[in-house]
Amino acid sequence: AAVAKKGNFEAGDAPIHRIRITLTSRKVKALEKVCDDLIKGARGKNLKFAGPVRLPTKVLRITTRKSPCGEGTNTWDAFEMRIHKRIIDLHSPTDIVKQITSI
Repeated sequence: AAVAKKGNFEAGDAPIHRIRITLTSRKVKALEKVCDDLIKGARGKNLKFAGPVRLPTKVLRITTRKSPCGEGTNTWDAFEMRIHKRIIDLHSPTDIVKQITSI
């Protein structure tokens, strides 16, 4: 008996979704490690995936006076926080993505 196909999935399987995972972090190494783990899981399950797509880094800057009282020489401190972002697209059923993302 042939299996009837309907839409993006076979009669006995779960529907295949396009799932986009967005990862953000201040630490590049940790972010890349999580991306690698997700991709290894996707390769282990033979899923279609795209990424990680590296998006531009957001740099949040704050410039403030060093002196708490406002007197003295006008000296300034500059602080910044860099936010790195990655996107991974998976084409798979939801339950398999839940298995992969539960690290």
